[in-house]
Amino acid sequence: MLYNSTQNAAEVVSAAQAIAQGISKDGGLFVPQEFPKYSAETFNELLKLDYKGRAKKVFADFLSDFTEEEINDCVENAYTKEKFGSDNPAPLAYAKLNGRELNILELWHGPTCAFKDMALQILPHFLTKSLKKTYDGKDAVILVATSGDTGKAALEGFKDVDHTKIIVFYPVDGVSPMQKHQMNTQEGNNVTVCAIKGNFDDAQTGVKKIFTTPEISAKLEANNMLFSSANSINWGRLLPQIVYYISAYCDLVNAGKIAMGDKINVVVPTGNFGNILASYYASIMGLPINKFICASNSNNVLSDFIKTGVYDKNRHFYTTISPSMDILVSSNLERLLYKLSGNNADTTKELMTALKTVGKYEVSDEIKAEITSKFFGGFCNDEQTKATIKALFDTDNYLCDTHTAVAVNVYEQYVEQTGDTTPSVIASTASPYKFSKAVLEAVSDGTNLPENEFDMVEKLFEVSNAPVPAPLAALKDKKARFSDVTEVNSMPQYVLDALNIK
Repeated sequence: MLYNSTQNAAEVVSAAQAIAQGISKDGGLFVPQEFPKYSAETFNELLKLDYKGRAKKVFADFLSDFTEEEINDCVENAYTKEKFGSDNPAPLAYAKLNGRELNILELWHGPTCAFKDMALQILPHFLTKSLKKTYDGKDAVILVATSGDTGKAALEGFKDVDHTKIIVFYPVDGVSPMQKHQMNTQEGNNVTVCAIKGNFDDAQTGVKKIFTTPEISAKLEANNMLFSSANSINWGRLLPQIVYYISAYCDLVNAGKIAMGDKINVVVPTGNFGNILASYYASIMGLPINKFICASNSNNVLSDFIKTGVYDKNRHFYTTISPSMDILVSSNLERLLYKLSGNNADTTKELMTALKTVGKYEVSDEIKAEITSKFFGGFCNDEQTKATIKALFDTDNYLCDTHTAVAVNVYEQYVEQTGDTTPSVIASTASPYKFSKAVLEAVSDGTNLPENEFDMVEKLFEVSNAPVPAPLAALKDKKARFSDVTEVNSMPQYVLDALNIK
């Protein structure tokens, strides 16, 4: 299994190099040259396995330069009961709304209570093994731009991992108080956290620019270091996300909710397009998916694109109660465009150049037709998000966070508009306690709320009786270690200073 850059057909790398490098030198993203095909027989075998067994099968098919022993070691160390609370790190929950049963894929039972743990608990194991295969002796510098969840999950995954250093940038006013406290209290001798004066897109663009600046890369090289990424631009981040859609399908079959071979819909709240792209890749492998339902908040650049074929980031940026989706540049969409253009790197590069220079692009009629046939895009605002949280709680006593609520709301829109009642899996991406203020406002009358974030957690527990995740409860008395704030154009120098490179 080899990998190409989405923007340079001549660049061909191994899985280990794709993971260690993170991003192509030309700025493109690494994608598999081909996808393994899973037959009905393959899925019947997967039914018999637990989550770890299914993960090992998928990883072995994509990471051909990893030994069986190496993959086994990665999986066994990542998906432990100690970290995820059970043998199934991605369980299905069932709730009802408007007479419909919702199959909710809870992806937030890991150490930072967000879906990013599913990938970022295993990425450090992938990366350290990849470094030994391809860049033996070098330290990896993990640069991360985060809209909230990726940062903490990456910090937790990489803390004190040998031969790695991690630097996380987040928008100073663009994450929840809980997310900020999670990052700024992070332990570990190899971690650095810094806020930027800007939004997530500024942070993401800044990180990508640092990656592709030859002068900075040369300075790292001289100090026996290289850049890598823990964002979903790294193939080692995206690959683990494919697993939980395949596993959820097997769990639905085993639970008698569907029969083997039945199609499902997938509903994903997404800003950077990685989580929903993973389900699309699973479908290429043979997972029977009927429709990909892409749920956005008021920053609805993706839902507009799905409907029109025009991607235009030149629009108002909203700071919402679902901050992990406050994104106007959806990095992983590049991988979908590459696939739908027939793996045409020139076409992809042309579109990405247009996005960078004028802030918009329009795809061909052929690509647009393919997208509209497979994808549905919808969005809702903050008030609709809160109303959905309340409706789900009042109807079935199920408490969800602000991102999951966006997905549920857009799913309801989809059913009303299409009448399609295909069984659907809704990705639940974070614990409601990570966004206590907004969730508490939704399920209570919104008056006399506590001012302190952790008092809000306690109040939400009183109201809902939903268990508070232990990692969040443990944060209450932790003191902040990091308080730096920098300008976007100062990010390169900040990185060099953090690494003690002159």
